[in-house]
Amino acid sequence: MPRHWSSSPMAMRHQFGASVLLHLLVLAGAGAMVTADQESDRIRELPGQPPNVGFSQYSGYVTVNPARGRALFYWLVEAVPAAGPIAPLVLWLNGGPGCSSVGYGASEEVGPFRIRPDGQTLYLNPNSWNKAANLLFLESPAGVGFSYSNSSLDLYTAGDAKTALDAYAFLVNWLERFPQYKYREFYIAGESYAGHYVPQLAQLIYEKNKGIQNPTINFKGFMVGNAVTDDYHDYLGTFEFWWTHGLISDKTYHNLKATCLLESSQHPSPDCVKNLNLASAEEGNIDPYSLNTKPCNDTASLKLGLGGRYVSAFLFCLLEFPLCNLVAVSFHISTSPDFHFLVTEIAIPFTFDTIHTHQRAMQCQSPNATETIR
Repeated sequence: MPRHWSSSPMAMRHQFGASVLLHLLVLAGAGAMVTADQESDRIRELPGQPPNVGFSQYSGYVTVNPARGRALFYWLVEAVPAAGPIAPLVLWLNGGPGCSSVGYGASEEVGPFRIRPDGQTLYLNPNSWNKAANLLFLESPAGVGFSYSNSSLDLYTAGDAKTALDAYAFLVNWLERFPQYKYREFYIAGESYAGHYVPQLAQLIYEKNKGIQNPTINFKGFMVGNAVTDDYHDYLGTFEFWWTHGLISDKTYHNLKATCLLESSQHPSPDCVKNLNLASAEEGNIDPYSLNTKPCNDTASLKLGLGGRYVSAFLFCLLEFPLCNLVAVSFHISTSPDFHFLVTEIAIPFTFDTIHTHQRAMQCQSPNATETIR
């Protein structure tokens, strides 16, 4: 039998009031669910963390492809109170491709903590970006760090376009879990191969936001350091940096430009390789990324036999996950000043429950690396 609504003003007021109440109850239920989801991702305290840090942390998984069981891991470090109540949100992506944003960006670069030489405790990073913004570190693509897929094929078919689509899906779904960041000023930052990831995700967000007056992803801009763009410009920028900082001779600089600028970085000519080796010899025992700090190739990690500054096909293991996935890339050891503490001395009683991750087996594939780090 069809339902008839009364047309009397009193009845209409009751019906409208009931409708509003029902709507508010639904919203309250959704809000409670969001709050519960956030709370389940809250990091109470990291092992060895200083007391009373003054900011909140969250970490967990966001599914980006339910059909294939693909989920990306994030770590949110909220801004310190001094940054203000509406500090911007910055998404951080490491490069590689295939390197962990938690292992590098958060732990060694722009994140809130550093590991002390004792390998047991953390101290606050005085230059952490969370003094100005909320930092959202994303392990991307699936297979990097703690991010995973239930389809092994995904690990071999990532690619830049798919990585951007997954990162966008992550953001859309993550904002439903953290709606307080909707409409917040949003930036994307990264380094190295993020020279591909960052602008491609920025372009995708720009296209998705077209025609929307007040988009939930309030995209304002992006920044990339030491960006991988293309072979020509990457070579040119590197050679000019070496030369203008007095690391190589005039002759070597001109020879590098003559033999390498039109070469592929994956398959350089013998003449290019010869001049690259000559440049390395002229640079000597320095850290080319931070000229005034102790060089990485004179640290304890290399005394254990991990090789020189350029190390290929070495899979780094930390806290039982690889900092860079060999399926994605062979890479050289980072030259961060305290990197060797992460490699050889870290003994923090880390638990997977602390940051809400799925436990995974160690994936060290280099016999030398596996034998050393054990």
